[in-house]
Amino acid sequence: MDKLPKCGANYVPLTPITFLKRAAMVYSNRLSVIYRSVRFTWRQTYERCCRLASALRSLNVVKNDVYVPLARDALRVLMANSQNSGRPEKLMPLVVVIDDVDQPTGTRLGALEYEQLVSQGNPGYVPAEITNEWDPISLNYTSGTTSEPKGVVYSHRGAYLSTLSLILGWEMKSEPVYLWSLPMFHCNGWTFTWGVAARGGTNVCIRNTTAVEIYDSIVSHNVTHMCCAPIVFNILLEAKPHERRQITTPIEILTGGAPPPAALLQKIENLGFHVVHAYGLTEATGPALVCEWQKRWNKMPAEDQARLKARQGISILTLADADVKDPETMESVSRDGKTMGEIVLRGSSIMKGYLKDEKATAKAFRNGWFFTGDVGVVHPDGYLEIKDRSKDVIISGGENISSVEVEAALYKHPSVVEAAVVAMPHPKWGRAHVHLLH
Repeated sequence: MDKLPKCGANYVPLTPITFLKRAAMVYSNRLSVIYRSVRFTWRQTYERCCRLASALRSLNVVKNDVYVPLARDALRVLMANSQNSGRPEKLMPLVVVIDDVDQPTGTRLGALEYEQLVSQGNPGYVPAEITNEWDPISLNYTSGTTSEPKGVVYSHRGAYLSTLSLILGWEMKSEPVYLWSLPMFHCNGWTFTWGVAARGGTNVCIRNTTAVEIYDSIVSHNVTHMCCAPIVFNILLEAKPHERRQITTPIEILTGGAPPPAALLQKIENLGFHVVHAYGLTEATGPALVCEWQKRWNKMPAEDQARLKARQGISILTLADADVKDPETMESVSRDGKTMGEIVLRGSSIMKGYLKDEKATAKAFRNGWFFTGDVGVVHPDGYLEIKDRSKDVIISGGENISSVEVEAALYKHPSVVEAAVVAMPHPKWGRAHVHLLH
């Protein structure tokens, strides 16, 4: 068996780019994008991507080049420096303004505008084949809770595997109509920038995350799926009567980004949404854990179901392992739902590392694991539940207090819409906690 070699027929590097090419061939006339009055099919989307790739090549943009997100003030500084240096072409970056495709504003920062750039490209351009699945596919910046931005580098392999995991874990069928209530800059839209293409779905885009736009889009386009942080639940729940629309078919929602209180999950499902809870972070290429539902839970009272659904769950299929460990001893915590430790992950969907930051990369990768910085517990059934960020655990009188648990208790009160728990010094109790409600 060892003498059977890899060849072009039996080995092709994994990349989610294959989803786009397949969508263009199999779902060519199916709508790929809906944004107000704008419509694109999958054939048109593939052609636009080829045009963009061709246009970027004509601007001498090559593999591993980075685009730096510069604001107008930063550009002024660069312009001043370029004038002083006498070599403006060496310091000035190419800035492409992406104008509103439905109602262009005409705003420009330079000579390049996105739609013009796309139109200049060659629709018959043949992209270079991916030869190494470990090559970077995207650069996503994150600061977490540290306010220190770090560039997270994803590989083609990791993006491909994570996308497949989310499609399977969420049980997304073919031809979904996906509402973009989640920003695409959040882990490439939790991989659904690629996942919707894989399922031949339609991307419904909105300009603002408001109750009116969300409800109108759901009804007008027969939306089947959407992702969002729990804060969007409040937007939907607080909608005025004239802003709401009747939901006749359950909408699948994948939520994450913050631990959703069980009480909030109960309220949103009463409106006609079916919620699946996930946990992840930029470094894990989006969701790494999904609270996979078990049929036996359907017999439980609604309050108990919401409590179970609020847990972060079990690892996605393409993670090799997920655990909660004592970061000092590397021992796994007891599966009692009480003993806290740090959530650690390992698998091919984990990032390559932080761009130009070897120190931060080494700190995140230790003993063969990626350390998330999140504190959690493991329940007897193997499901993980986050309790806090490691830096946010409140210590009062020598006892550890989970801010997430306190917030969950506050949410049970019918008068509480949002709650946040933070620590502040106390002469007797140390980091005693205070409740901030609004």
